[in-house]
Amino acid sequence: MLCVPHITLTWTSLSSSEQSICQARASVMVYDDASKKWVPIKPGQQGFSRINIYHNTANNTFRVVGVKLQDQQVVINYSIVKGLKYNQATPTFHQWRDARQVYGLNFASKEEATTFSNAMLFALNVLSSPDSGGEVSVTSATLTFTPWHRVPTESGEAWNLIMVSSTSG
Repeated sequence: MLCVPHITLTWTSLSSSEQSICQARASVMVYDDASKKWVPIKPGQQGFSRINIYHNTANNTFRVVGVKLQDQQVVINYSIVKGLKYNQATPTFHQWRDARQVYGLNFASKEEATTFSNAMLFALNVLSSPDSGGEVSVTSATLTFTPWHRVPTESGEAWNLIMVSSTSG
């Protein structure tokens, strides 16, 4: 019998098209219809996660990504779509729904909730604007590359990203 060791492949990308537009600490929850209660999105995984909203500037899409602070496990990787209904239920608890699930974020502070909601409302505004598919033209720019952290892609692979900031000239 041939034993093959378990190998995990990690794709690496130096894509500059996706960048975080906000970061906050929150517990990621889902509403359980059966019990009529909010529960952690992954059973047994209570506690705070680092929640980012990423903007893919190449195709003008946004997604919410949550990574547990304790073990760096991805708990949410959610594409924000045009028309999504976002509700600030309390100053520190915000929610949204899709056809399958109601998601909730219980923020560590009002300030972090406000930071996140401002970014979410910005994303929804961009997605709903008539010219959201347009491109930005820059005649000349200076690019600065800064190492960044690991972020899962929509298909689940982990990518190493770099943050690119530009100065138009």
